[in-house]
Amino acid sequence: MIFDLNNNAASNSVYFCERTGEGEHTEIGSIEFLNRIKATHCRQILIYIHGFSNLPEDVFPAVAEFQALCDAKKQNEILVIPIIWPCDNDFGIVQDYWDDQKAADQSAYSFSRVLEKFMAWRNSEKYNSQDDPCLKRINVLAHSMGNRVFRETLAAWNKYDLPKGLPLIFRNTFLVAADVVNETLQEGERGEHICHASRNVIVYHASDDLALRASKASNLKNNIASRRLGTYRAGKHG
Repeated sequence: MIFDLNNNAASNSVYFCERTGEGEHTEIGSIEFLNRIKATHCRQILIYIHGFSNLPEDVFPAVAEFQALCDAKKQNEILVIPIIWPCDNDFGIVQDYWDDQKAADQSAYSFSRVLEKFMAWRNSEKYNSQDDPCLKRINVLAHSMGNRVFRETLAAWNKYDLPKGLPLIFRNTFLVAADVVNETLQEGERGEHICHASRNVIVYHASDDLALRASKASNLKNNIASRRLGTYRAGKHG
């Protein structure tokens, strides 16, 4: 498959692909994708949601690095899988930021459908019978604006498919340099569903993160006066 990297408009479609080389991808479909994950020897899955201003070939080296770190710790324990959302390919970091923020919000509807597909697959007797269930633990690592993608995905899933509450499907959720408002995980706020769907939520922060300081300044221009979660403090829900 060939993707138009100059178009960062979020699509209703999600492509479950295998990367066969640099810039080369083959669509395999959701069922085959999930069946392959189940068949791996790894006991856990780490879903990686990248930050803003990242094109696909920027993401895969980071995934390879994460995979190498996991393998160095323990072989066949964790399989790293990226979720790639459409970032802007324009020149200029400020323009990229606002375009990507819109794309992050719009991607939520598509990715919430991915979660619905996963639940249908997991509950299917054809693919996960009582004698052969999928027992892999699912973890999430969201970086920078990827936290916004993750937050909005769970919010959309709750609103349109599971208004009575989300299932506890994530073992550990790591929010790294989170480019979302500091209050987002609190009850009644947009990101509270992250805590409902995760056994553990760990926030990694850095007060000297210059990118997040710039994010705060950019949001102030739109009258959004809030510290960013990734700069203020770390917390753990469990």
